[in-house]
Amino acid sequence: MSASNPLVQIETSLGEIVLELNAAKAPVSVANFIAYANAGHYDGTIFHRVIKEFMIQGGGLTPDLAEKPTGEPIKNEATNKLRNKTGTVAMARTSEVDSARAQFFINTADNRSLDHAGSKPEAFGYAVFGEVVDGMDVVYTIEQAATGNVGDYQDVPLEPVIIERVTVID
Repeated sequence: MSASNPLVQIETSLGEIVLELNAAKAPVSVANFIAYANAGHYDGTIFHRVIKEFMIQGGGLTPDLAEKPTGEPIKNEATNKLRNKTGTVAMARTSEVDSARAQFFINTADNRSLDHAGSKPEAFGYAVFGEVVDGMDVVYTIEQAATGNVGDYQDVPLEPVIIERVTVID
């Protein structure tokens, strides 16, 4: 590990996941993620969107599906040539290119369709900013959660998967 590749531990109700972040290729996304982690934003949120053979998404909603307040959106760094491969972590966003705030997802498959493929919004892609270096077994356990529709949300784990704490490891 170096200063440019901080390690982050995500403690979930199903086990621990350790990410290595790539500050050299995704400095805005990494600084943003670390700021939310250090502020305690992720503590008590859930993985609220889980799709088998695709990804697990979390970091923005509480167990009762209330959205946590966030800061301003950040620049999308999908042009950094990092690919949405199995085990990578990327910023979640809306259909607007530069709309990522706190939510992130971990790819559970190679998702080339999420990679940067052009400047149009539908082709811009999702910014990868790190990868799982320990705990993929936990990611796969989360991926297997039974899901359903809850309110306006789809693919919600029926038994909440809590992000108890996110800690930057020195």
